[in-house]
Amino acid sequence: MWEKGTMVDLTTTGVADARAINEQGQVVGCAFSPTPGSFLWERGTLIDLGTIPGDPQSCAYAVNNRGQVVGVSGVNFAPAPCHAFLWERGTMIDLGRLDGFCANPSAINSAGQVIGAVELGPGQWRAFLWERGTMTDIGTLGSTFTVSNAINSRGQIVGHGRTASGVFHAFLWDHGTMTDLGTLGTQANAQSQAWAINEAGQVVGWTSTANGEVHASLWEQGTMTDLGTLGGIQSNAIAINARGQVLGNSLTADGEFRPFVWEGATMIALPPLASGFDGAGATATAINSAGQVVGESVVSPNGERHAVLWTR
Repeated sequence: MWEKGTMVDLTTTGVADARAINEQGQVVGCAFSPTPGSFLWERGTLIDLGTIPGDPQSCAYAVNNRGQVVGVSGVNFAPAPCHAFLWERGTMIDLGRLDGFCANPSAINSAGQVIGAVELGPGQWRAFLWERGTMTDIGTLGSTFTVSNAINSRGQIVGHGRTASGVFHAFLWDHGTMTDLGTLGTQANAQSQAWAINEAGQVVGWTSTANGEVHASLWEQGTMTDLGTLGGIQSNAIAINARGQVLGNSLTADGEFRPFVWEGATMIALPPLASGFDGAGATATAINSAGQVVGESVVSPNGERHAVLWTR
Protein backbone atom coordinates (compact mmCIF):
# COMPACT_ATOMS: atom_id res chain seq x y z
CA MET A 1 0.00 0.00 0.00
CA TRP A 2 1.36 3.47 -0.96
CA GLU A 3 0.51 6.39 1.36
CA LYS A 4 2.23 9.74 2.02
CA GLY A 5 5.22 8.71 -0.06
CA THR A 6 5.58 5.39 1.78
CA MET A 7 4.99 1.83 0.58
CA VAL A 8 3.78 -0.68 3.17
CA ASP A 9 4.17 -4.45 2.70
CA LEU A 10 0.84 -6.00 3.76
CA THR A 11 1.92 -9.65 3.55
CA THR A 12 5.28 -10.57 4.98
CA THR A 13 5.31 -14.19 3.75
CA GLY A 14 4.12 -16.03 0.68
CA VAL A 15 2.65 -14.54 -2.50
CA ALA A 16 -0.35 -12.20 -2.45
CA ASP A 17 -1.84 -9.19 -4.17
CA ALA A 18 -4.20 -6.44 -3.01
CA ARG A 19 -7.24 -5.87 -5.24
CA ALA A 20 -9.22 -3.01 -3.64
CA ILE A 21 -9.28 -0.39 -0.87
CA ASN A 22 -12.21 1.55 0.61
CA GLU A 23 -12.42 4.99 2.23
CA GLN A 24 -11.69 3.50 5.68
CA GLY A 25 -8.39 2.06 4.42
CA GLN A 26 -9.63 -1.54 4.49
CA VAL A 27 -7.80 -3.59 1.86
CA VAL A 28 -8.94 -6.86 0.26
CA GLY A 29 -7.17 -9.26 -2.03
CA CYS A 30 -5.91 -12.75 -2.72
CA ALA A 31 -3.24 -14.90 -1.13
CA PHE A 32 -1.68 -17.55 -3.38
CA SER A 33 0.82 -19.15 -1.02
CA PRO A 34 1.45 -20.72 1.39
CA THR A 35 -2.38 -21.11 1.60
CA PRO A 36 -4.64 -19.80 -1.20
CA GLY A 37 -7.57 -17.66 -0.12
CA SER A 38 -9.08 -14.19 0.19
CA PHE A 39 -8.10 -11.67 2.85
CA LEU A 40 -9.19 -8.44 4.48
CA TRP A 41 -6.42 -6.19 5.86
CA GLU A 42 -7.42 -3.64 8.49
CA ARG A 43 -5.14 -1.56 10.74
CA GLY A 44 -2.25 -3.97 10.43
CA THR A 45 -4.28 -7.17 10.84
CA LEU A 46 -4.91 -9.77 8.13
CA ILE A 47 -8.25 -11.61 8.27
CA ASP A 48 -8.83 -14.84 6.35
CA LEU A 49 -12.31 -14.60 4.77
CA GLY A 50 -12.64 -18.33 4.08
CA THR A 51 -14.62 -19.88 1.21
CA ILE A 52 -18.11 -21.02 0.29
CA PRO A 53 -18.50 -24.42 2.02
CA GLY A 54 -16.93 -27.16 -0.08
CA ASP A 55 -14.69 -24.87 -2.13
CA PRO A 56 -10.89 -25.11 -1.75
CA GLN A 57 -10.03 -21.44 -2.39
CA SER A 58 -11.38 -17.93 -2.83
CA CYS A 59 -10.25 -14.46 -3.93
CA ALA A 60 -11.64 -11.09 -2.80
CA TYR A 61 -12.01 -8.48 -5.54
CA ALA A 62 -13.79 -5.47 -4.03
CA VAL A 63 -14.92 -3.85 -0.75
CA ASN A 64 -17.39 -1.01 -0.19
CA ASN A 65 -17.38 1.60 2.56
CA ARG A 66 -19.61 -0.57 4.75
CA GLY A 67 -16.95 -3.30 4.78
CA GLN A 68 -18.95 -5.63 2.53
CA VAL A 69 -16.58 -7.74 0.42
CA VAL A 70 -17.24 -9.50 -2.89
CA GLY A 71 -15.14 -12.08 -4.66
CA VAL A 72 -15.11 -15.53 -6.18
CA SER A 73 -14.96 -18.96 -4.54
CA GLY A 74 -14.35 -22.25 -6.33
CA VAL A 75 -11.92 -24.73 -7.85
CA ASN A 76 -9.20 -22.79 -9.68
CA PHE A 77 -11.96 -20.37 -10.76
CA ALA A 78 -12.92 -19.94 -14.45
CA PRO A 79 -13.31 -22.08 -16.48
CA ALA A 80 -13.93 -24.47 -13.56
CA PRO A 81 -17.23 -24.10 -11.63
CA CYS A 82 -17.12 -21.08 -9.32
CA HIS A 83 -19.47 -18.77 -7.47
CA ALA A 84 -19.63 -15.09 -6.68
CA PHE A 85 -19.69 -14.41 -2.94
CA LEU A 86 -20.65 -11.58 -0.61
CA TRP A 87 -18.84 -11.50 2.77
CA GLU A 88 -20.13 -9.37 5.62
CA ARG A 89 -19.22 -9.47 9.32
CA GLY A 90 -17.83 -12.99 9.18
CA THR A 91 -20.52 -14.53 6.97
CA MET A 92 -20.06 -15.50 3.31
CA ILE A 93 -23.09 -16.03 1.06
CA ASP A 94 -23.33 -17.47 -2.47
CA LEU A 95 -24.71 -14.95 -5.00
CA GLY A 96 -25.36 -17.56 -7.69
CA ARG A 97 -24.28 -17.66 -11.34
CA LEU A 98 -27.39 -17.28 -13.58
CA ASP A 99 -27.39 -20.20 -16.06
CA GLY A 100 -23.60 -20.25 -16.34
CA PHE A 101 -20.88 -22.21 -14.60
CA CYS A 102 -18.73 -19.39 -13.22
CA ALA A 103 -19.69 -15.96 -11.84
CA ASN A 104 -16.98 -13.34 -11.31
CA PRO A 105 -18.01 -10.24 -9.34
CA SER A 106 -16.00 -7.09 -9.95
CA ALA A 107 -17.47 -4.37 -7.73
CA ILE A 108 -19.95 -3.50 -4.97
CA ASN A 109 -21.36 -0.04 -4.27
CA SER A 110 -22.48 1.59 -1.03
CA ALA A 111 -26.03 0.29 -1.54
CA GLY A 112 -24.79 -3.30 -1.69
CA GLN A 113 -25.41 -3.68 -5.44
CA VAL A 114 -22.91 -6.15 -6.93
CA ILE A 115 -21.83 -6.31 -10.58
CA GLY A 116 -19.65 -8.65 -12.58
CA ALA A 117 -19.92 -11.26 -15.33
CA VAL A 118 -21.06 -14.86 -15.69
CA GLU A 119 -19.37 -17.31 -18.06
CA LEU A 120 -22.09 -19.12 -20.01
CA GLY A 121 -19.74 -21.07 -22.30
CA PRO A 122 -16.44 -20.76 -24.22
CA GLY A 123 -16.06 -17.08 -25.12
CA GLN A 124 -19.54 -16.25 -23.84
CA TRP A 125 -19.76 -13.85 -20.90
CA ARG A 126 -22.76 -11.80 -19.77
CA ALA A 127 -22.64 -8.80 -17.45
CA PHE A 128 -24.81 -9.03 -14.35
CA LEU A 129 -26.27 -6.84 -11.61
CA TRP A 130 -27.08 -8.48 -8.25
CA GLU A 131 -29.31 -6.67 -5.77
CA ARG A 132 -31.62 -7.76 -2.98
CA GLY A 133 -31.02 -11.44 -3.66
CA THR A 134 -31.59 -11.37 -7.44
CA MET A 135 -28.99 -11.61 -10.22
CA THR A 136 -29.99 -9.93 -13.53
CA ASP A 137 -28.42 -9.96 -17.03
CA ILE A 138 -28.02 -6.27 -18.04
CA GLY A 139 -27.78 -6.82 -21.82
CA THR A 140 -25.17 -6.57 -24.59
CA LEU A 141 -23.70 -4.35 -27.32
CA GLY A 142 -24.84 -6.82 -29.95
CA SER A 143 -22.89 -10.02 -29.27
CA THR A 144 -22.46 -12.80 -26.70
CA PHE A 145 -19.63 -11.14 -24.72
CA THR A 146 -20.27 -8.37 -22.18
CA VAL A 147 -18.63 -7.77 -18.78
CA SER A 148 -19.32 -5.11 -16.15
CA ASN A 149 -16.34 -3.70 -14.27
CA ALA A 150 -17.52 -0.90 -11.95
CA ILE A 151 -20.63 0.65 -10.39
CA ASN A 152 -21.15 3.93 -8.52
CA SER A 153 -23.67 4.73 -5.80
CA ARG A 154 -26.14 5.99 -8.41
CA GLY A 155 -26.26 2.51 -9.91
CA GLN A 156 -24.43 3.51 -13.11
CA ILE A 157 -22.39 0.59 -14.46
CA VAL A 158 -19.41 0.60 -16.83
CA GLY A 159 -17.69 -2.22 -18.65
CA HIS A 160 -17.01 -3.44 -22.15
CA GLY A 161 -18.55 -5.75 -24.66
CA ARG A 162 -18.08 -7.09 -28.15
CA THR A 163 -20.12 -5.21 -30.73
CA ALA A 164 -22.01 -6.78 -33.62
CA SER A 165 -18.94 -6.08 -35.79
CA GLY A 166 -16.72 -8.08 -33.43
CA VAL A 167 -14.66 -5.36 -31.69
CA PHE A 168 -14.67 -4.41 -28.01
CA HIS A 169 -16.18 -1.09 -26.96
CA ALA A 170 -16.61 0.54 -23.57
CA PHE A 171 -20.17 1.01 -22.34
CA LEU A 172 -22.11 2.95 -19.73
CA TRP A 173 -25.29 1.31 -18.38
CA ASP A 174 -27.70 3.64 -16.62
CA HIS A 175 -30.97 2.24 -15.23
CA GLY A 176 -31.70 -0.10 -18.11
CA THR A 177 -30.01 1.76 -20.99
CA MET A 178 -26.60 0.65 -22.32
CA THR A 179 -24.61 3.34 -24.21
CA ASP A 180 -21.58 2.60 -26.43
CA LEU A 181 -18.83 5.09 -25.43
CA GLY A 182 -16.87 4.65 -28.66
CA THR A 183 -13.11 5.05 -29.17
CA LEU A 184 -10.49 7.66 -30.12
CA GLY A 185 -9.25 5.46 -32.96
CA THR A 186 -10.49 5.82 -36.52
CA GLN A 187 -9.58 2.31 -37.64
CA ALA A 188 -12.28 -0.30 -38.23
CA ASN A 189 -10.75 -2.44 -35.48
CA ALA A 190 -10.36 0.41 -32.95
CA GLN A 191 -11.36 -0.70 -29.47
CA SER A 192 -11.98 0.62 -25.96
CA GLN A 193 -12.75 -0.63 -22.46
CA ALA A 194 -14.14 1.07 -19.34
CA TRP A 195 -12.85 -0.03 -15.94
CA ALA A 196 -14.07 2.50 -13.37
CA ILE A 197 -16.64 5.23 -12.68
CA ASN A 198 -16.86 7.72 -9.81
CA GLU A 199 -19.86 9.45 -8.23
CA ALA A 200 -19.62 12.33 -10.73
CA GLY A 201 -20.05 9.89 -13.61
CA GLN A 202 -16.45 10.22 -14.84
CA VAL A 203 -15.40 7.00 -16.59
CA VAL A 204 -11.84 5.75 -17.08
CA GLY A 205 -10.33 2.90 -19.06
CA TRP A 206 -8.39 2.69 -22.29
CA THR A 207 -8.90 3.35 -25.97
CA SER A 208 -7.20 2.77 -29.29
CA THR A 209 -5.69 6.03 -30.55
CA ALA A 210 -5.56 7.41 -34.07
CA ASN A 211 -2.02 6.00 -34.52
CA GLY A 212 -3.00 2.53 -33.26
CA GLU A 213 -1.50 2.75 -29.77
CA VAL A 214 -3.47 1.93 -26.60
CA HIS A 215 -3.75 4.81 -24.12
CA ALA A 216 -5.49 5.44 -20.82
CA SER A 217 -8.68 7.44 -21.30
CA LEU A 218 -11.14 9.59 -19.35
CA TRP A 219 -14.76 9.94 -20.53
CA GLU A 220 -17.01 12.66 -19.12
CA GLN A 221 -20.03 14.54 -20.41
CA GLY A 222 -19.85 12.82 -23.77
CA THR A 223 -16.14 13.51 -24.42
CA MET A 224 -13.26 11.00 -24.32
CA THR A 225 -9.77 12.32 -23.43
CA ASP A 226 -6.40 10.65 -24.05
CA LEU A 227 -4.40 10.68 -20.77
CA GLY A 228 -1.08 9.79 -22.40
CA THR A 229 1.67 7.47 -21.12
CA LEU A 230 4.87 7.46 -19.04
CA GLY A 231 6.90 7.52 -22.23
CA GLY A 232 5.98 4.14 -23.68
CA ILE A 233 3.41 3.14 -26.28
CA GLN A 234 0.78 1.73 -23.91
CA SER A 235 -1.15 2.76 -20.81
CA ASN A 236 -4.45 1.92 -19.17
CA ALA A 237 -6.56 3.53 -16.45
CA ILE A 238 -8.19 1.21 -13.93
CA ALA A 239 -9.62 3.44 -11.19
CA ILE A 240 -10.81 6.98 -10.43
CA ASN A 241 -11.64 8.45 -7.03
CA ALA A 242 -14.10 11.15 -5.96
CA ARG A 243 -11.44 13.84 -6.48
CA GLY A 244 -10.95 12.84 -10.10
CA GLN A 245 -7.52 11.29 -9.48
CA VAL A 246 -6.99 8.54 -12.04
CA LEU A 247 -4.96 5.41 -11.30
CA GLY A 248 -3.41 3.20 -13.93
CA ASN A 249 -0.36 1.44 -15.29
CA SER A 250 1.86 2.47 -18.17
CA LEU A 251 4.87 1.37 -20.14
CA THR A 252 7.88 3.63 -19.71
CA ALA A 253 10.33 4.54 -22.45
CA ASP A 254 12.51 1.69 -21.09
CA GLY A 255 9.73 -0.85 -21.61
CA GLU A 256 8.93 -1.36 -17.91
CA PHE A 257 5.37 -1.22 -16.59
CA ARG A 258 4.92 1.33 -13.81
CA PRO A 259 1.81 2.41 -11.89
CA PHE A 260 0.74 6.04 -12.16
CA VAL A 261 -1.63 8.60 -10.70
CA TRP A 262 -3.02 11.17 -13.16
CA GLU A 263 -4.25 14.47 -11.74
CA GLY A 264 -4.73 17.88 -13.32
CA ALA A 265 -3.34 16.74 -16.69
CA THR A 266 -0.16 15.42 -15.02
CA MET A 267 0.83 11.73 -14.88
CA ILE A 268 2.97 10.80 -11.84
CA ALA A 269 4.85 7.47 -11.71
CA LEU A 270 4.70 5.45 -8.46
CA PRO A 271 7.83 3.57 -7.29
CA PRO A 272 8.18 -0.21 -6.85
CA LEU A 273 9.06 -1.68 -3.45
CA ALA A 274 12.32 -2.87 -4.99
CA SER A 275 13.76 -2.53 -8.47
CA GLY A 276 16.32 -4.07 -10.77
CA PHE A 277 14.69 -7.49 -11.13
CA ASP A 278 14.73 -7.90 -14.93
CA GLY A 279 12.23 -5.12 -15.51
CA ALA A 280 9.73 -6.40 -12.95
CA GLY A 281 8.28 -3.67 -10.79
CA ALA A 282 4.91 -2.79 -9.36
CA THR A 283 1.28 -2.87 -10.44
CA ALA A 284 -1.49 -0.69 -8.98
CA THR A 285 -5.08 -1.89 -8.64
CA ALA A 286 -7.16 0.63 -6.60
CA ILE A 287 -7.23 4.17 -5.15
CA ASN A 288 -9.47 5.81 -2.53
CA SER A 289 -10.45 9.47 -2.09
CA ALA A 290 -7.49 10.03 0.27
CA GLY A 291 -5.16 9.12 -2.59
CA GLN A 292 -4.07 5.83 -0.99
CA VAL A 293 -3.14 3.27 -3.64
CA VAL A 294 -2.97 -0.52 -3.34
CA GLY A 295 -1.45 -3.14 -5.61
CA GLU A 296 1.49 -5.49 -5.69
CA SER A 297 5.25 -5.13 -6.02
CA VAL A 298 8.15 -7.47 -6.64
CA VAL A 299 10.26 -7.92 -3.50
CA SER A 300 13.00 -10.37 -4.45
CA PRO A 301 15.18 -11.45 -7.41
CA ASN A 302 13.11 -14.64 -7.83
CA GLY A 303 10.03 -12.58 -8.69
CA GLU A 304 8.14 -12.97 -5.40
CA ARG A 305 5.42 -10.33 -5.20
CA HIS A 306 3.70 -8.88 -2.13
CA ALA A 307 0.51 -6.88 -1.64
CA VAL A 308 1.47 -3.26 -0.98
CA LEU A 309 -0.04 0.08 0.02
CA TRP A 310 1.32 3.34 -1.43
CA THR A 311 0.63 6.53 0.53
CA ARG A 312 1.75 10.10 0.01
